[in-house]
Amino acid sequence: MSVSAVAADRSVRAPLPVLGRDVTVPLVTGGEVTYAALDYAASAPALQQVWDDVAAYAPYYGSVHRGAGYLSQLSTDLFENARRTVAEFLDCRTGDQVVFTRSTTDSLNLLAAALPDGCEVFVFETEHHASLLPWRDARVTCLDAPRSPRRAVETLERALAGRDPHGPALVCVTGASNVTGELWPVRELAAAAHAHGARIVLDAAQLAPHHAVSVTDLDVDWVAFSGHKLYAPFGSGVLAGRADWLREAEPYLAGGGASRKVTRREDGGVDVEWHEGAARHEAGSPNVIGAHAVASACKALTEAGFEALAAREERLVRVVREGLADVPEVRFLSLFGDDAPRVGVLSFVVEGWNSSHFAAALSAEYGIGVRDGLFCAHPLVRTLLGGDARAQGECGAPEAGPGEKSLNAIRVSFGAGTPDEHVERFVRAVRELVRDGARWNYRTVDGRCVPDTSA
Repeated sequence: MSVSAVAADRSVRAPLPVLGRDVTVPLVTGGEVTYAALDYAASAPALQQVWDDVAAYAPYYGSVHRGAGYLSQLSTDLFENARRTVAEFLDCRTGDQVVFTRSTTDSLNLLAAALPDGCEVFVFETEHHASLLPWRDARVTCLDAPRSPRRAVETLERALAGRDPHGPALVCVTGASNVTGELWPVRELAAAAHAHGARIVLDAAQLAPHHAVSVTDLDVDWVAFSGHKLYAPFGSGVLAGRADWLREAEPYLAGGGASRKVTRREDGGVDVEWHEGAARHEAGSPNVIGAHAVASACKALTEAGFEALAAREERLVRVVREGLADVPEVRFLSLFGDDAPRVGVLSFVVEGWNSSHFAAALSAEYGIGVRDGLFCAHPLVRTLLGGDARAQGECGAPEAGPGEKSLNAIRVSFGAGTPDEHVERFVRAVRELVRDGARWNYRTVDGRCVPDTSA
């Protein structure tokens, strides 16, 4: 670790204040405990500053772009200022557009709907379903999971070398894996894409909450992320980047706000002139509070300093890995190796346990919330677990087809709002469960492993 990173680590020893940090939950064994929210990769808790900013604005809420009243004008200014704040947060280029969506999934589906005719899409099997599945109307090449950053670039270069260099092409890649937390070589992949006449979109859902994302420095054409992973509630997302494909595409949704002018034809139909800017793909009344929350989170993280936040997070990753290093039953999942740089996301399996059973015990007996399953990245998790012959318990085991094994894993994830104690409690709990087993009986209900309270 660099000297500057060590200094940053020392400067941020406390987590950023988030909602829910004092919530207590009951334990099946009796009593209550402060809840340890270690599922940030699914949804991070809202920053207290974000909630305060939203609460301060809420009494002044009004419809945007359409009203002459004071509150409507104030809300319009707030909404457009949020757009500018996000553009600054992402270090967008002059001419780039920021479109507010519902989520990363929505953002990438919007881009998929804007692809030029004949566009080829190249995507690794390691992607989250949000960036693996939207490209149904394009010719898609799915690339095998690489085992190093260098192999990732080489794999992409080989695939792009075989395409028609005169047609449009798009590469979609994650910035940080939602399964392993590993950082991907985005800048190098962007260079490879551009060298072969392709564009690239960055799925920054797991990257933006942990590291600064610069569209300019990474040289990506678009970036997508979700507010609910960036410590902002209310279901907002962002698609930011080049305007031309978005400007030339039909509106993502047809309706008010996307239309500049609508006239009736004599034959009973209508003619529509659509907006050319971001409004073209923001039909309907936008989620003003959601956009304001995203902008507030962008400001709060920038003010806290990503270098300091990342350094603290690296320390928490070491606490987990070093704390479980002498527990041979625990196997962490990785593409690029245990020492690969990563954000605060770690997935693992435990010998002798079905992952749903283990996650249920962490919750019911220790008040620790993690995620189990395939994490909306089924091809990747199956690739990582496909050769695993360790026996798994039955509670919560998902159904498998003939000749298939029951595969699932456990994911622990944390970030700027995670107290040290929560991570330390998680390490102690894993060690105790592996050593002593669960203290309670569990059963499968609707495919989930839950404490058996029937006795």
